[in-house]
Amino acid sequence: MTILDTQVWVWWVNEPSMIPPALLGYLQVNEKYGFGVSVISFLEVARLAAAGRLVLPVATEAWLVEAMRYPAMQAIELSTRIAVASVELPGEFHKDPADRIIVATAMTMGRMLATTDRKIMSYPHVQTVAY
Repeated sequence: MTILDTQVWVWWVNEPSMIPPALLGYLQVNEKYGFGVSVISFLEVARLAAAGRLVLPVATEAWLVEAMRYPAMQAIELSTRIAVASVELPGEFHKDPADRIIVATAMTMGRMLATTDRKIMSYPHVQTVAY
């Protein structure tokens, strides 16, 4: 299973052509192993849609339900372990709580993280998909 960052998840569902080609190829090849989406991504999508920074083709709740029906999608709940790990990330990492939870989710589960966020990609303590 690969953990999807919020932006990659939104693009995968709405506009796969926005995903860099090498990352898209990785996702297509590894779809059979499944994708994990942190529940914090649900909050991010709802917040961005409410603020008008993300335009969805349907109402936010309907989009979230439909997006999780995509093949191989699994919601990853926020556990005590992930919550604690998100505030105890080793080294330097920025303060965005959603990014911290997504990174902690991948680290705690020992999974690769698919992201286009350069700050996350440069963080040496999480394995991101190279592209």
